[in-house]
Amino acid sequence: MSEELDDINEDVPMPLGELALQTVAMPADSNANGDIFGGWLVSQMDLAGAVSANRLAKGRVATVAIDTMVFLRPVAVGSTVSCYTQMIEVGRSSMAVNVEVWAQHPTDSERKKVTEGKFTFVAIDQNGRTRPVPRN
Repeated sequence: MSEELDDINEDVPMPLGELALQTVAMPADSNANGDIFGGWLVSQMDLAGAVSANRLAKGRVATVAIDTMVFLRPVAVGSTVSCYTQMIEVGRSSMAVNVEVWAQHPTDSERKKVTEGKFTFVAIDQNGRTRPVPRN
């Protein structure tokens, strides 16, 4: 019985990384067609990436680049939007974070990956100058 469940779960795509941010897409975040604005999704992804970068940097960070961005499907109003992050590279002061966004509408039993991107952050001090990422 357990093996059967494992086989079923192998076919279900799962998010990579850890849950960093979760919110509900509201009507004010939608365009005239009722889909959520891509810019709103990018904003949520930036916030989620910053959560992970802040944790690693043990302090203030700034977004310096969005290296890749792929929109896979539209997000409907009312969907629960979940942002998962995975640290993929750490330099002296920079951190590259992969952010995946999954959405689930209340009327749908399945969550779906809707976008992903690679965000680069740098650790900064109280004056806005770069600083090393702590190594402990």
